[in-house]
Amino acid sequence: MSRAEATKLRILQAATDEFATHGIAGARVDRIASAASANKNLIYVYFCSKDQLFDAVFDAHVAHGLNMVPFTPEDLPGYAGRLFDFCLEHPEVIRLAAWHRLERGDTDTRDPALVSPTRDAKLEALAKVQAETGIAPGFSAPELLTLVLAIATAWSPTNATSMPASTTSGPTPDERRRAITEAVRSLL
Repeated sequence: MSRAEATKLRILQAATDEFATHGIAGARVDRIASAASANKNLIYVYFCSKDQLFDAVFDAHVAHGLNMVPFTPEDLPGYAGRLFDFCLEHPEVIRLAAWHRLERGDTDTRDPALVSPTRDAKLEALAKVQAETGIAPGFSAPELLTLVLAIATAWSPTNATSMPASTTSGPTPDERRRAITEAVRSLL
């Protein structure tokens, strides 16, 4: 790996932490440069602007991350459980997606939850399974996928209605995963 590639990776990691914590508007290029041990000007050389740096972070973690969890339309409870596991291991993904929606709204076509070839493929596969098996006949494929995603991320740090993970009396991650898979199973 070249020195430039290594610097770019450090910048992306520092930017991931900064954007996940502070959002787009609250993130500071100075803090990113300091955390990455890089010259602030290199951020602009590699990414042109703070917004384009956020786009690179978003694509690397959210768009790519959502595709790392195998989609199994014939086993939506299993998919929801795996998605929960992924979000538990990568909380920055949920935070970045939340900041994206809060600060850019639903108008940005980069949002993989709104528009993407992989989302379209998931919806086609889900519609096919629904037609073949008759599962969840009261919901269209987009509605069903949205509900499964909402259930899978119910205990995410960005969900204002979920019990904090630090609460000692709350369910354990295994109990949460079981509740998620059972909720999706009941939905079907």
